[in-house]
Amino acid sequence: MLGIFFETLNITAPVFAMLFLGVLLKRVGWINDSFIHTASALVFNVTMPALLFLGIIHADLHAAFQPRLLAYFVVATLLSFALSWGWAIWRCPHEDRGIYTQGAFRGNNGVIGLALAASMYGDYGISLGAILAALVILFYNTLSTIVLAVYSPVIKSDPWSVFKSILCNPLIISVLAAAPFAYFTIGLPGWLETSGKYLAQMTLPLALICIGGTLSLAALRKSGDMAVSASLVKMVWLPVFCTLGAWLCGFRGAELGILFLYFGSPTAAASFVMARAANGNHELAAAIIVITTLAAAVTTNLGIFILQWGGWI
Repeated sequence: MLGIFFETLNITAPVFAMLFLGVLLKRVGWINDSFIHTASALVFNVTMPALLFLGIIHADLHAAFQPRLLAYFVVATLLSFALSWGWAIWRCPHEDRGIYTQGAFRGNNGVIGLALAASMYGDYGISLGAILAALVILFYNTLSTIVLAVYSPVIKSDPWSVFKSILCNPLIISVLAAAPFAYFTIGLPGWLETSGKYLAQMTLPLALICIGGTLSLAALRKSGDMAVSASLVKMVWLPVFCTLGAWLCGFRGAELGILFLYFGSPTAAASFVMARAANGNHELAAAIIVITTLAAAVTTNLGIFILQWGGWI
């Protein structure tokens, strides 16, 4: 357990370092709102698609392919999304419902979930985690686009416009474009892959600095109740119910452990980038990311302890 705790800390500590760097840079005036807006657009349109594309083409999609587990993950994700949206309708003002819903169901599985799965289960964790990550990217971005479009002042919400928004989402385009490369194990020229890695490596630091630059005590106080509510849904209720459902469906061992890690991951940094792109309440999105990332160090270790104590993983 101590090893898992330190592994979680090793993953979350750099995240907070970048967040606080963003706060500091904004405080001393080295970055401003104009920079944050431009950098967020760069992450959404260029660097994050490069990160996702390279991550998928290097994943072994033929290994650890388990249709039953993938089907459960898809169903649980759709139910989590529906419940989060329903709760947001009851809990939030109209204009913040899309941001709340996205923050409550969208996990940082491509970074924290996959890293913890690899730490706990080695190569098998990487293989199964990568397959789940491909599903995560497609479903999370599609569902987020839908719910943000419904409440966004700049995105049309009729079915055809939402469908076009999904197809035009750079993150989804990168996933669809990468799928044939991964399936047929097609490589990229060395120079192109190196250039892509340069872009991909910018993604998380730049996104987190932008989130930190957006944070303020006034914004946290303003978003406090809603941010805490969404964070409780993301870090407590959804992991409990989804993991319990997986246990009732007969999943045990590494499969149950990886499902828990994915359902219990903190809110993804991409939710902030998409909130800004949708001209939504990005301060609420940033607050949810910070709270859930803080909570992950506790909830992840507690969940793993309970599952190991019960002999289920």
